[in-house]
Amino acid sequence: FLLDPLSSVMMFVVTFVGFWIHVYSVGYMGHESGYQRYFVYMNLFMGAMLLLVLGNNYLVTFVGWEGVGLCSYLLIGFYYEEEFPPYAGRKAFIVNRIGDFAFLLGLFALVSRFGTLDYLSIFSAVEADAHGLSLTGEPYVLGMSFASFVALCLFIGAVGKSAQIPLYVWLPDAMAGPTPVSALIHAATMVTAGVFMVVRSNAFYQLAPGVGMLVAVIGAVTALFAATIGLAQTDIKKVLAYSTVSQLGYMFLAAGVGAYSVAIFHLGTHAFFKGLLFLASGSVIHAMSGEQDMTKMGGLKKALPVTYVTMLVGTLAIAGVPGLAGFFSKDQILAAAWGSSKVLWAVGWVTAGLTAFYMFRLMFMTFTGEFRGTREQGAHLHESPKVMTVPLGVLAVGSVLAGYLGLPKLGEFDWNLFGHYLEPVVAEVHLAGLSEHGGHHASVLVELVLMALSVAVAGLGIYLAWTLYGAPGGKPRALAGGERWALRFPITHKLLFNKYYVDEIYDASVVRPLSGLARFCWKVVDGVFVEGAVHAPAFVSRVTGELGRLTTTGNVRSYLFYAVFGMLALAWWVLAS
Repeated sequence: FLLDPLSSVMMFVVTFVGFWIHVYSVGYMGHESGYQRYFVYMNLFMGAMLLLVLGNNYLVTFVGWEGVGLCSYLLIGFYYEEEFPPYAGRKAFIVNRIGDFAFLLGLFALVSRFGTLDYLSIFSAVEADAHGLSLTGEPYVLGMSFASFVALCLFIGAVGKSAQIPLYVWLPDAMAGPTPVSALIHAATMVTAGVFMVVRSNAFYQLAPGVGMLVAVIGAVTALFAATIGLAQTDIKKVLAYSTVSQLGYMFLAAGVGAYSVAIFHLGTHAFFKGLLFLASGSVIHAMSGEQDMTKMGGLKKALPVTYVTMLVGTLAIAGVPGLAGFFSKDQILAAAWGSSKVLWAVGWVTAGLTAFYMFRLMFMTFTGEFRGTREQGAHLHESPKVMTVPLGVLAVGSVLAGYLGLPKLGEFDWNLFGHYLEPVVAEVHLAGLSEHGGHHASVLVELVLMALSVAVAGLGIYLAWTLYGAPGGKPRALAGGERWALRFPITHKLLFNKYYVDEIYDASVVRPLSGLARFCWKVVDGVFVEGAVHAPAFVSRVTGELGRLTTTGNVRSYLFYAVFGMLALAWWVLAS
């Protein structure tokens, strides 16, 4: 095991946020069947994630990496008696196998070159050889250098685990599990593993700037892509799921441009407000007797005051409102992107506005206007018990205060305690002469202007959400506003609501052809060759037995004839030879 600044930060996030999710689960899962099985899986999940972040070599980390994959499969498919959860669990498990295959190729390459998978040994060797040609100059595979190949393999593994394009499709369906499971997966465990792995392996990415830029581009595109899908979803958990995919894209954007400590900083702040948002949505679902469709909610602010206030804090944080944790981490990501590529900054900036819009759309549709559920649901509306609301309060406080650990550096004023704490692991690695923020630091004036633009686009998103979905005067405008938007842009709305039909495209181009190939192999290859080879001796034995059975008549004269005939035939064969 290795306890350094990076692993200690991850350990804190996993255990602190995970603990409050466990406390919340006591109330949320109290009346569910499989209560004991649930907590066994949850504790196994935590243990696997801790193994992942505390391992001192890639092999131990990979054991934890596969462990969290197993636990995600078990917990997503927790309601195995229903039809969809087991399917979603299998989908998560299989999609991650693609990334894990590439991850293993990277580990094989490391063993072949260094003879070890120990982090300190590998990174020491990398630093010692940083100015040589063996890692960066000599072609290794397909014209790529060794550093580029390893960095690419590890990133493909991270793409699967952290749900980036094109392997993001499993994460939205992970909502099939219990809501606290969603909170644990999205906030503190599985999906953060990919970001951790890229940051842990930052030495290779600094030697492979081309792969680093690929990481940034994939992150930025994923952030924008997922945010647009979130605009039209009506399932409260699906909105949060796509927001997670988008926020993970921000983390990879930061890591790709070299701002590794900022990526981990956003991972930490995101753990607080995303855990809070999922648990608050669980409180809403609990009050609504299992209903997750926001079009059937509305007006819940009075019945669920604690849930409303805490969820509002989480929404303000993820929207990037100044003073809350999300503002500080997201702003530093955009500043780092500006120093690397103005295009990447623009994508991140637009995504910030979309995030504010769809999150406040969720708030207005859920908590304002008139109640749109059934009379029976309305009669049973109530705030969640304290075992569920206390964790909401704790995570809400964290969603405010966590950002102050990583205040951005402005000129001579440097209060970034978080960044300094991570310096031994992710500071300027003197391998390729790259800065921690992927290029030149912006001036104080530029950083202040970027901050103002970030706040402005968040404010614009909130205002547009209020215009379309707010309910001033108590009028139920939420649905009407949404319907006007859908009617005005029907094709766009349908495209976003159906998630760009990516699942259908994958099903038609990948799943069905592979399924057909598997059936062909089963029917032809296995049926003709494998089963033929197995059944041929049995067939010969059976035919021989059937023919021999004809001679078994029970007639003594026939048996005597067979014996005499056999003896004469044997005598003739002996004499003839």
